Amino acid sequence: MVMMRRVCFLFFLSLCVCRSAFAEGWRDKMELLVYAPRYFGANAFPVPELTGGDLSDRWMVELRGDYHTMPGDQTKDIYASLYVPVAHGRAGIRVCGVIREWYKTSTAVRDERNAVEVRPVIPCYGDVIVNCYYQVLRSERWLDVVATANLKTASGGRLCDARFTDAAAYWFTAEAGRMLWSDASGSAFVRLQGLAGFYCWMTNDLVHRQNDAFCYGIGLRGGLKGFSLDCDFSGIRGYENKGDRPMVLRSKLSYEVKKNIITFGYKHGIRDYLYDSFSLGYTRCF
Repeated sequence: MVMMRRVCFLFFLSLCVCRSAFAEGWRDKMELLVYAPRYFGANAFPVPELTGGDLSDRWMVELRGDYHTMPGDQTKDIYASLYVPVAHGRAGIRVCGVIREWYKTSTAVRDERNAVEVRPVIPCYGDVIVNCYYQVLRSERWLDVVATANLKTASGGRLCDARFTDAAAYWFTAEAGRMLWSDASGSAFVRLQGLAGFYCWMTNDLVHRQNDAFCYGIGLRGGLKGFSLDCDFSGIRGYENKGDRPMVLRSKLSYEVKKNIITFGYKHGIRDYLYDSFSLGYTRCF
């Protein structure tokens, strides 16, 4: 009985030492993390999406599945969003984010990012993002203009695996759109859209506590009856130039029938965003 107690005590002591060593090792690695899109997971730094300068007056609920792949990292996630129009579409609020993320990285990618694990040992949840929109101008003759203010909370998990930053970010944009052509019924159209703004996120650098960036985007949207196709080139340009200048080419094909929208998206990363991303989503409008 005495021998059994000694064995249990030694086992418990060894477990505490191992946990303490792991915790200390993780604290040491925190200082090595690089808070930039190149060195974090696919969803850590969202690139602003274009609205085309035209806000919807409908409530919308979206559920989407994404698959992101790059050499050494395969990621899957479930994304959800709720859009609420305000003042008959004059303004709007969207609350969105990744509900759950699954990932598998190679040891080479893990080491490059100074991460701990190559796969989640506990559930990985994403950041909650709040987007606020205001319709500044709506003009068929000139431009449609929307101003936005956006906040990414620090609610995401698995900072130790460089998946989410556990730090706040915010960005402000001016977005514009102009109809290039449309038929008399409005069921077929081609629209030019773009955005420009300021993007900022907190870091772990004791000297530069935040990274300030310019965000941009330009694209086209076309529609024919219930189908629409969005294509754009967008990015973020950080001032440190250490993996903080991602560029993406995005396309999204949508089909709407009776207030139900099915979307298929593809995103190709350039430079500091190394993923190719595929998505399939469903949106219900009210």
